[in-house]
Amino acid sequence: MSVAGLRKAAHETVAGLPREFWWLWTSTLVNRLGAFVATFMALYLTLDRGYSASYAGLVASLHGLGGVVSSLGAGVMTDRLGRRPTMLIAQLSTAVSVAVLGFMVHPVAIAGVAFVVGMASNASRPAVQAMMADIVRPEDRVRAFSLNYWAINLGFAVSSAAAGFIAEYSYLAGFMGEAALTLLCAVVVFLKVPESRPEVAPRAAGTPAPDDVKLTTVLRDGRYMGVVGLSFLVALIFQQGYVGLPVAMGADGLSSSDFGTAIAVNGVLIVALQIPVTRFIQHRDPRLLLILSSLIAGCGFGLTAFAGSVGVYALTVCVWTLAEIVNAPTQTGIVVQLSPAHGRGRYQGMYTMSWSVAALVAPLMSGFVIDHYGAAWLWGTCAVLGTVAAFGYWLLMRKLDLPEPVVAASASAAPEERAVAEPAV
Repeated sequence: MSVAGLRKAAHETVAGLPREFWWLWTSTLVNRLGAFVATFMALYLTLDRGYSASYAGLVASLHGLGGVVSSLGAGVMTDRLGRRPTMLIAQLSTAVSVAVLGFMVHPVAIAGVAFVVGMASNASRPAVQAMMADIVRPEDRVRAFSLNYWAINLGFAVSSAAAGFIAEYSYLAGFMGEAALTLLCAVVVFLKVPESRPEVAPRAAGTPAPDDVKLTTVLRDGRYMGVVGLSFLVALIFQQGYVGLPVAMGADGLSSSDFGTAIAVNGVLIVALQIPVTRFIQHRDPRLLLILSSLIAGCGFGLTAFAGSVGVYALTVCVWTLAEIVNAPTQTGIVVQLSPAHGRGRYQGMYTMSWSVAALVAPLMSGFVIDHYGAAWLWGTCAVLGTVAAFGYWLLMRKLDLPEPVVAASASAAPEERAVAEPAV
């Protein structure tokens, strides 16, 4: 492609998105640039503090459990308090709790504060996703979610590289650095990101209000909960790239640096391909994309059973990373389309929880299967789960009439998103 062609493609990728989106995107990038603690937490506990690997695993599990607990609560806060207040509370709480964690010495104190950090750091996700759905036109949402996912991975790639250098100097500096950048993220939101929660529409006297969305409403939405369940299966597969893959590579006699080389392919491909792939898929049927991405994810991890060298492992990472690039923005877009505007926080909270639960279950799953049956059975299980998820998407969505993207101007794109009732718990 020529320079002019690349310039045109870049312009089309970023054009038409509101200024508020780009400030929200900036806050996401800043937040992920400071994600040091998750990268070096295990090394900090085992090498610097001298705790066992089992204790480090317990702390990681408590951190993940905090994310599960906060997903639904943050969803309710997003609808009741608003998107902006929820993000500010989450980011300020994260900054404070991460800073405190750096000074904890007693094992119970470390575990307890790690749980709080997990809650706080996960609490902003429903609000961010709901705000993006509020401020971006329906036809631009897949592109917006893709750009946000790109920022997450770009920031994490940089922070992961920086974490190693920071840890060599001082682990405490890493805690303080993450706290400072998270605080900066809150400042960006406070100064530049306005509230986007849909307002209550004026009603004539005697006119009944629309039904309020509660958590029980989300749970009774069988179609949506089906999507949540399938996203859990897909998330369970992708999580094995970070919990099952290093164990399997170690069993093959490969080193931690070999794993780092293989998994780095994931981040590099996402940064390089997320935007062009999204340009290719954004106007295609999301139902077909979810089916195909689930199959590719299952096949990619299934092929890992035949890997024995760093090069082959890296090739399998290429396969399932392509599935991740397609699945992430498409799945988020479907979630928004199935969520009522005045209940987006609760719906997004439930969706976020499916990934948080997968992050808890995946280590248990990989450990049990590898210990009792071997790594090949784990990769076979992933292939089966991918096939089941694809079949589930086909069953769930074959009669699902998704709304077509709106091409009109944003002022008339979705009037029902502005005329909604105040939600209740």
